[in-house]
Amino acid sequence: MGVNAASPLNHLVSGKIKSPCSFICPVPASSQSPTAAVLSFLREGNLKKAVSVLFSSPVPFPPSVYARLFILCSSNLAIFEARKLESHLVTFNPDPPTFLLNRAIEVYAKCGCLKDARELFDEMPERNGGSWNAMITAYSQAGRPKRALGMFKSMYKSGLSASEVTLAGILKASSTLLDVSILKQIHGLLVRTGFCRNVILGSSLVDVYGKCRVMSDARRMFDELPEPNSVSWNVIVRRYLEMGNGREAVSMFFKMFSAHAKPLNYTFSNAIVACSAMLALKEGVQIHGMAIKMHLEEDEIISSSLIDMYVKCGKLDVAQKFLELPSAGNVVSWTAMLSGYAMMGEISRARELFDEMAERNVISWNAMLAGYTRLLQWEEALKFFYLMRGETKEIDHVTLGLVANICAGFSDVELGKQVHGFVYRNGFHLNLFVGNSILDMYGKCGDLRNARCWFHQMGRVRDQVSWNSLLTSYARHRMSEQAMDFFAEMQWEATPSKFTFGTLLAACANIFAHVHGKQIHGFMIRKGYEIDIVVKGALVDMYSKCRNLEYAVKVFRETGSWDVILWNSLILGCYHNRETKLVFELFKSMEKEGIRPDHITLHGVLLACISEGLVDLGTRIFDSISEVYFTFPRMEHYECMIELYSRFGRKNELEKFLKTAPFELTVAMLKRVCDACREHGWPELEKWAAHLLADKSP
Repeated sequence: MGVNAASPLNHLVSGKIKSPCSFICPVPASSQSPTAAVLSFLREGNLKKAVSVLFSSPVPFPPSVYARLFILCSSNLAIFEARKLESHLVTFNPDPPTFLLNRAIEVYAKCGCLKDARELFDEMPERNGGSWNAMITAYSQAGRPKRALGMFKSMYKSGLSASEVTLAGILKASSTLLDVSILKQIHGLLVRTGFCRNVILGSSLVDVYGKCRVMSDARRMFDELPEPNSVSWNVIVRRYLEMGNGREAVSMFFKMFSAHAKPLNYTFSNAIVACSAMLALKEGVQIHGMAIKMHLEEDEIISSSLIDMYVKCGKLDVAQKFLELPSAGNVVSWTAMLSGYAMMGEISRARELFDEMAERNVISWNAMLAGYTRLLQWEEALKFFYLMRGETKEIDHVTLGLVANICAGFSDVELGKQVHGFVYRNGFHLNLFVGNSILDMYGKCGDLRNARCWFHQMGRVRDQVSWNSLLTSYARHRMSEQAMDFFAEMQWEATPSKFTFGTLLAACANIFAHVHGKQIHGFMIRKGYEIDIVVKGALVDMYSKCRNLEYAVKVFRETGSWDVILWNSLILGCYHNRETKLVFELFKSMEKEGIRPDHITLHGVLLACISEGLVDLGTRIFDSISEVYFTFPRMEHYECMIELYSRFGRKNELEKFLKTAPFELTVAMLKRVCDACREHGWPELEKWAAHLLADKSP
């Protein structure tokens, strides 16, 4: 209807309607009363005919009939019938019951007609608490929290007190605003009115404090609940999980049982997800056992969560058994399983599972595609994407991010441009994840002009990740000075992260920009950034390469705990600064600290052996790589030994080493051997090496 829905009441109150019967059609003769006819149509589920009978009768109906009709209008979202019903109510009732007008407001709100609801509310001759509740709830459910709070203030000014329903609506509104100060005021009101011990309102408070990320207050409120119910426990477990505190989420789950509260299936699921995040297999198995005791193992939500937990904890064989359960035969469970195989590197098994799936969604396709890209199987990934395009039209931002990654893996900027065009044509260009993936693709492909151009086109959409991606692209291509310039610009728009500083310090190391590197170090200290072990490794590397070993050692010593990466940074730093004796001291200290050397450490020590002419020590270290240090000799280790034997005239050791090498000698290795043979006068070995070198010539 084009007429304002609240206008009949407005006319009635102002006295403009003198004769309601003047525009009503006469009632057809019938042996059945109008009320009975309406009820008959309602029993048949025919709302439209029931309302039409209503309008053909110029008499008021019992309130129960109007109430029943409003309920049906609400459940059917029948806005036109609701407007007719309200018009009949206010036209044929000189003093329409307030509770029925409240029902009309609720129907308008549920149908999304907030303007009609508010106008009816404003024109009501008399309002009660239900009227205010209806409007507050309407605004709250429609995502208009400020309007809901405004109504709440007006209600208080009118002298009415808040009921549980009112406060529930206000709490819902505050959960949308996430304003802690407003929430605390509502909390204070709950305390003053004595509703704080109401388990429903108390649980809502816990929930909203959690959404506002104030878990200390959420927990305090939870502990004050006299008898928290299953919903209360589910809320506190979920909020701890969302805050990343999986340990406390699991702890609260176990406390439920001592409090004799029965977990909901969602509570079980949240606790299991928390175990997945922490890789807490032991606790996950205990929760699984509880689910079995409560006959919930075959619940679809719980079984899917258990599959995900076992997959992430590396227990693929256990997870696989769940697929045999009837409840686990859904796309979510199968996708979790194939994702687990893909992430564990068992890509063939993942593909078998994918091909067996009766139903797939875009997440299933993405999981398989992510598995190929994770293993750098770019050819297979691209073929799989073409298969995906042929079988489904479902493509989301994750798919496009992965495809951009494939283009970067191939260093195929032309294919990347095609993907970029697809992104524009299909409206994904404003998606931040996709935008950053395209930016990263251009950078890895070396197309810095397009990377810079796209970065500026992203405009306000770009974020800290966008800046880091651009900085990394310039640093990766040894354009470190430009990266430093972008860092100066970045500070006007985005807050640098630890990743940003790691990139910049690597850039400074590349161009030996000691002054800039020192300035970045000072900037981090002044701004209170946490300088973790990764950043400290970058600092040690930067100071070492910039020939400031004193600062590198100082940063190293200030670290409370060291990992192998940090030790490697200093060992290689000492080598590059010709402090080779320090390399051996550090190597010994590293072993005393219980840090197992890796292939990089051993490479640094072998380089030091070359500098110091320690052939025998180098030989002992090389022979210990597998048996003592539990790693495999790599090409750089073999190159070091060839250099060591060649430089210091160890013909017998060199010849034996070359002829027992478990791989085909490279051109560079053979050339070094030939040079050593000419230098030391080893004609037979030179002839042998020259023959192998000739075979490798085109």
